[in-house]
Amino acid sequence: MNAAYWILAGLLALFYLYGGALKATRSRERLRPMMAWVDSMPMPVVRALGVIEVLGAFGLLLPPLTGVAPWLATVAAVGFVVLQIGATRVHLSRGDRRIALNITLLLTAAVTVWPAAGWL
Repeated sequence: MNAAYWILAGLLALFYLYGGALKATRSRERLRPMMAWVDSMPMPVVRALGVIEVLGAFGLLLPPLTGVAPWLATVAAVGFVVLQIGATRVHLSRGDRRIALNITLLLTAAVTVWPAAGWL
């Protein structure tokens, strides 16, 4: 179970560190080719999502590594499930049916909750 957690958490953390850093630092024009939805969101919301993603990525990795508040890994994994539910809703509300990545991230985060709960 330990190896499963680190594989899943590592993959999620890499994805969210990259995506979150982009959202937190890039302009709307530079984000638009990758994320068309940024046109329908105020930039402070996009920036906040980026910061939340980066913090969540650290929340998946640091608490179990340090042994300090390891329950935060479960909170981070559940947070990513909620985030992807919201992201899927945004895509579908805009008529964008390309949600395969969102569903993949949702399922990966949901599966990560189980081994993350082992840190409790």
